[in-house]
Amino acid sequence: MTATSQAPDYGQEEPASEVPKVPTEPSGEGAASEPTGEEQAPMTTPEAPAPAASQAPDHGPEEPASEVPKVPTEPSGEGAASEPTGEEQAPMATPEAPAPEATTPAPRSEGNQRWGRRRREAGMAEDGGTLSHTPVLSPPSPADVPSAPLKLTVEDVSDSSVTVSWEPPETLGSQGLQGYVLELRKEGASEWVPVNARPMMVTQQTVRNLAPGDKFFLRVAAVNPAGAGPPATLDQPIHIREIIEAPRIRVPRHLRQTYIRQVGEMVNLQIPFQGNPKPQVSWTHNGNALDSKRVSVRTGDQDSILFIRSAQRSDSGCYELSVRLETLEARAAINILVIEKPNPPSSIRLVDVWGCNVALEWTPPQDTGNTELLGYTVQKADKKTEQWFTVLERYHPTTCTVSDLIVGNSYSFRVFSENLCGLSDSPAVTKELAHIRKTEIVAKLKGFVERDFSEAPSFTQPLADHTTTSGYSTQLSCSVRASPKPKIIWMKNNMNIQGDPKYRTFSEQGVYTLEIRKPSPFDSGVYTCKAVNMLGEASVDCRLEVKGEGWRRVSP
Repeated sequence: MTATSQAPDYGQEEPASEVPKVPTEPSGEGAASEPTGEEQAPMTTPEAPAPAASQAPDHGPEEPASEVPKVPTEPSGEGAASEPTGEEQAPMATPEAPAPEATTPAPRSEGNQRWGRRRREAGMAEDGGTLSHTPVLSPPSPADVPSAPLKLTVEDVSDSSVTVSWEPPETLGSQGLQGYVLELRKEGASEWVPVNARPMMVTQQTVRNLAPGDKFFLRVAAVNPAGAGPPATLDQPIHIREIIEAPRIRVPRHLRQTYIRQVGEMVNLQIPFQGNPKPQVSWTHNGNALDSKRVSVRTGDQDSILFIRSAQRSDSGCYELSVRLETLEARAAINILVIEKPNPPSSIRLVDVWGCNVALEWTPPQDTGNTELLGYTVQKADKKTEQWFTVLERYHPTTCTVSDLIVGNSYSFRVFSENLCGLSDSPAVTKELAHIRKTEIVAKLKGFVERDFSEAPSFTQPLADHTTTSGYSTQLSCSVRASPKPKIIWMKNNMNIQGDPKYRTFSEQGVYTLEIRKPSPFDSGVYTCKAVNMLGEASVDCRLEVKGEGWRRVSP
């Protein structure tokens, strides 16, 4: 470095009598990357030639003049951007040529200013802020900052926000990536306004709180410690427009069929709708404008309310809601039916009375209450009690037959009309009474053929052999079927035992029983029951064995 060049100021100026330490000027391309991160100190013209005409940066504490200082040298060529690797002796400046006046330093970019600060911080010592003998940092090269993000695209645009996305840059720089900065510039303005205050590690971002009609550009740049890279900018501006939402009417489910109200009741219909911006809403009744004296309408941003304080039958009909937004339109029809109780049947008469039955006939009412009839209710009352009892309900024909009337009573009848509101206020009543008279009943008997049930005796259950113990009464039973009733004869060993007090006979429902009172071994033998009638006879027998008191059965 010659005496006419200026060196960067890295510390306090040394006295002219001392030998300064100065870095050697790099050669080749390294000379072009001289740091610009600090402001150069202007030089004043000395009054007398000094041993050294130029000042070198102060890299440490003052040394004696006799000592030959060693200063770091910067490599030549591309190595000028890297830190120095060694120390060399500083060449002595020519004393004959005075230093030129200092020129105003050129403005530097934010990246270079950051580099200058790093260079100063790297050379500051902890003991008081003087520069130490540390390697000098080189300014960042274009390869240190990241390249521009790729494929900047608009993902979505609404009436108050816009969403953009991009892809990471091809190169991130030697110091890595800190994030992205999204900036906005309105059309016609020259200043770019950052959307996010600090870099964000996202590749998609939404700009909110925009107003319809805004038109602006967007750009995004990648940032790392070396600085911000070149931005990626949208080719076309983004225009925020108010989104038009087609009108739509959402009719409640209970209004999708005929809406029925009674006379005097209130009608309050709330119909929600959609549309953006707010659409125009109108109502019609049977194709005509609404009667403002009877019907009031209140329309909000999202629904329309139709209100009738006291409904009349004239309010029945089709109410149509129209929601229009420019050329788009939605319609919905709501049918309202206002009804009241019907009139009673016009007339009723007795058609015929026979036995315990009465035939009635009537004519339909002239006014059904603005709706269809659900039917007729028929009631009867006898003259004695005069209490009405319902015979038929919701009966649709206009003729009927009432049966099961009590003989000897007189009846009157009445008929009500019925619709959704209920029964008519008054009925139609018969003018005449229906008399149920007694009638003579003549029985006609038919000839009866008598059946002959005569039958010869037959035993349905015979006698069974029996063994008993002496001294214990025993019974022998059998059943006989015969018509006429047979005569029963009991015999022992073919000897008639009728009248013997030792034996007792009795019968019940055709079952005949012989009881032997306290038999003894002498009473053992064959007993016979003989049944005799006019059609024949039958007999059955069995063997009775009476064991003595000392007899015991020995098991084998």
